[in-house]
This record gives sequence, structure tokens and C-alpha cells, in this order.
Amino acid sequence: MAERYNATGVKIPDPSKIKEIDLINRDPKQINEDVVKVDFEDVIAEPDGTHSLDGVWKASYTTFTVSKYWCYRVLSAIFGIPVSLLWGFLFACISFCHIWAVMPCIKSCLIESQCLSRIYSLCIHTFCDPLFESLGKVCSNIRVALRKEV
Repeated sequence: MAERYNATGVKIPDPSKIKEIDLINRDPKQINEDVVKVDFEDVIAEPDGTHSLDGVWKASYTTFTVSKYWCYRVLSAIFGIPVSLLWGFLFACISFCHIWAVMPCIKSCLIESQCLSRIYSLCIHTFCDPLFESLGKVCSNIRVALRKEV
């Protein structure tokens, strides 16, 4: 597909490469399904024989639900963008370190360990194999007999 530009000369991005944000399902991978899903019944419960007035119970339910809802909304409105910026920066740094430091280091260690493993294997086959083979032949004629004497 040919690149497209608007009237001011700015490149128009390819629509097939733009990721849409799902405003309905905001946890598609369900990473917070069991952690932060807390309802009134999960926190406050009255056992049989100990009940408050029905009006108090309903008002408590409404207060809990509304205050949780709005407190989350206010906190996310105030801190959502700055915290997202910090998390984005942190994960960018982690990705950078992983791509430019960790993986090259691991690959380097694997290359070096392959060389060392060949040398180690050669030494084992040269020195240990004949020794243990000889010991096996010497000990192969040993017989053990167990008798119970009364």
C-alpha cells in the first residue's frame, strides 16, 4: 500500500496498523478478575441473628457501592495519566534492558558454555571413561552371597 499524506504533508498512518481500544471490555485478559473484584457482600456481612435495620443495611450498601465507584473514578482521573506515564517508562526501561543487555548476555554465556562443555566432555571421555571402565571390569567378578546363620 502506498504511503498517504494529508494537505500539510504529514504522513497518514495505515488504518490496519492502528490498535483500537475496547471501551466495553477493559480487562480482556482478565488479569484483575480475582484480585480487585470486591463487592459489598465480600466485605460486610451480617450473620443470622445479628441484623441491623433494613434501612441501615440498604443505606450502607448504597454508600459502600457509590463511594467505591466515585473514589476509584476520582483517583483514576487524578493519578491515572501520571501513573500510566511512570508504568510506561518503567516497562520501556525493562524492555530496553532485556533487549540490549539481558538477551545478549545470555546468548554470550550460551556460546561460551558450549565451548566449555565440549572441552569438559573431551576431558571426561579421555581420562574418566578408561578409569571407570577398568574399575567396572575389576569389580565385575565380585560376588556377594548373604547367608543367615542360626
